[in-house]
Amino acid sequence: MSNVYLGFHFTVEPKEPATEILIAELAELPFESFVENDNGVSAYIQKDLYEEGSLQEVYILQSEEFTIKYTIEEIDQVNWNEEWEKNFDPIDVDGVCHVRAPFHEKTGAQYDIVIEPKMSFGTGHHETTHMMIQHLLAMNVKGMKTLDMGCGTALLAILAEMKGAQPIDAIDIDNWCYLNSIENAERNGCQHIIVEEGDAGLLPGRSYDLIIANINRNILLNDMQTYVDCLRPGGTLLLSGFYIDDIPYLDAACTEKGLKFESKLDRNNWASLRYSK
Repeated sequence: MSNVYLGFHFTVEPKEPATEILIAELAELPFESFVENDNGVSAYIQKDLYEEGSLQEVYILQSEEFTIKYTIEEIDQVNWNEEWEKNFDPIDVDGVCHVRAPFHEKTGAQYDIVIEPKMSFGTGHHETTHMMIQHLLAMNVKGMKTLDMGCGTALLAILAEMKGAQPIDAIDIDNWCYLNSIENAERNGCQHIIVEEGDAGLLPGRSYDLIIANINRNILLNDMQTYVDCLRPGGTLLLSGFYIDDIPYLDAACTEKGLKFESKLDRNNWASLRYSK
């Protein structure tokens, strides 16, 4: 297979939520790496795998709600570490949790997490992941049986284990996320994380002390009853992946199912909620 790649450099206005939707749609095609930037995202695909006209299947590019333009660049022998070194900065959450790539130097942070940033899902840069880290840092999760639903890179599962949670199930419907989560759990020396590929259909019959669900509004609303059924009395549900304007919908779904609101975080128009049972 050729080592020649095509880089598609998208400028997106407004940037959110269009960039997130665009990445999700491109991931359905054989695009294998994404690098977000201030103006949008760069997406990379092996030239041999790119089919002319395939972008016509990407619905958001046809949407009138967003202005999305792109240029195409042909690249020989992509050095992904080099690409990420140019575009991936370490993340420092409240001086306590440090999320970095293997090529970054270790710091003295209490929780030092190494994520291989092959794509930009769940690297900690997104506001929703950042807020979920803050929730976990504020909790005593020692000994809690935990679910990281829509785990992405397994970053949140890894932090939960570092804080003493166990055992931990990390689930994602995306095969790349499944494989990358396994790699990252091993990379951080985790012993108590089981990674699975699938959706909420895997959950009936299970029970958890802590459920972490950083996905999106529609999936959270659709699966809320399953989460509540799996949450043990006294357990905690952490939610994110939605906007501040979506809070009333999530709050109604949680409270009508008997959950008690505990706290809220917001960051650049994104929100995260904590409930107890």
